Amino acid sequence: MPGLIIIIILCLLIVTLIYGLRLWIQHKKKQNVQLNKDGKKKTVVAFFHPYCNAGGGGERVLWCALRALLKRYKDASFVVYTGDKDATEEQILNRAFGRFNIKLTHTVKFIFLEKREFVEASRYPHFTLLGQSLGSIILGWEALMKCVPDIYIDSMGYAFTLPLFKYLGGCRVGCYVHYPTISTDMLSVVRSQHARFNNSAYITNNPVLSRLKLIYYNLFAVLYGWVGSCSDVIMVNSTWTFNHILNLWKCSERTNIVYPPCDVQTFLDIKLDQEQERRDHSIVSVGQFRPEKDHSLQIQAFKKLLAKKTSEETSKLKLILIGGCRNKEDDDRVSELKKLSLELGVPVEFKVNIPFEDLKKCLSDATIGLHTMWNEHFGIGVVECMAAGTIILAHNSGGPKMDIVKPFEGQKTGFLADSEDSYASVMDQILSLSPEERLTIRQNARRSVTRFSDSEFETNFLSAAEHLFK
Repeated sequence: MPGLIIIIILCLLIVTLIYGLRLWIQHKKKQNVQLNKDGKKKTVVAFFHPYCNAGGGGERVLWCALRALLKRYKDASFVVYTGDKDATEEQILNRAFGRFNIKLTHTVKFIFLEKREFVEASRYPHFTLLGQSLGSIILGWEALMKCVPDIYIDSMGYAFTLPLFKYLGGCRVGCYVHYPTISTDMLSVVRSQHARFNNSAYITNNPVLSRLKLIYYNLFAVLYGWVGSCSDVIMVNSTWTFNHILNLWKCSERTNIVYPPCDVQTFLDIKLDQEQERRDHSIVSVGQFRPEKDHSLQIQAFKKLLAKKTSEETSKLKLILIGGCRNKEDDDRVSELKKLSLELGVPVEFKVNIPFEDLKKCLSDATIGLHTMWNEHFGIGVVECMAAGTIILAHNSGGPKMDIVKPFEGQKTGFLADSEDSYASVMDQILSLSPEERLTIRQNARRSVTRFSDSEFETNFLSAAEHLFK
């Protein structure tokens, strides 16, 4: 009996503490109320995006979402929580314009966070998923203390911040999910003891460690499901992500597929003439230099392609890897890829953090657009390649397989592969096609990608997000 009383007292203390914190936060919020010209309280909308200056597909979603909301809700106040302390507000906005050709029409306030290191993967050599998720709560608390919004939108995948802003901040909360923090595919990789970038060989070779990791992943999946279900509005970027989030969060009535905005019109503006027999062929990859993008597979597959060619033919082929680097880890990854290309004797050109116009030029000159990420959540780079008129060769999984590289009006729009040999074989097949055959595929692909345009995204994003403004 005394033990039960102690438990009851502890529970009451915790509830009291949480209630007290919420009252204090609400008082803090009232002290910072902003008024419109007509004297009404301004709605404060905050986006949680610690790496808003990274220049990847997730950042394009952020800027397009902000642009859409700024046009629709002109009297609201918009905030971005970011950890990019090394850049000014002006530099961040200029980078968004330079990389994505997006210019915001109204003022957005940036709140710079000091504790971003708590969500860095390098900080947690073990139990990385749990470490980063708990670290996001610390970073989220800092954000909440600096600004208590009315509407909170996690646009980068930090689901553990959702209950913090909902229950302590008293906010209406929404999220845009690019990639589930954990998925049933990740569970199956551990269960089957397959080595991948998130499942080390020393674990796969040890049945006990594999079993313990599976238990850890299953427990984490339960936690992830609970925090995600706190969201009032859930937007996901593809059919693949939708299926996994539905399985984990179980909120079908609040979950919407909103394809990410791809700047297809800018790429469609590239003139697509009848292809002449080219002297040289470039194979271009577009994607951030992250481990899951599997750039090493591209280099190894390209080596196998070169092995099929004569010395004269190989001199006419080049592989170009284009991508953004967010931090030192990404920079180191590029250095390792350069070292790999030298070891394999494969000529590779690296273009890091290049301006938008340079990206456009590279794609307009390319013959093949290459993508190798297993279970890519969507694949903005895949869409950009198709819109620019390259022939896409993507991984036979995830978003590219389910949503993008699909027949359009019964006609072929691109190719899929899943191994070094199959990538090399399909690249060889594409290069052996006649200019007329390649042109037909390029035209089909271009017509198919209009469903991924900025305007389509804005319409669908606003339709889902309006429930947060009611």
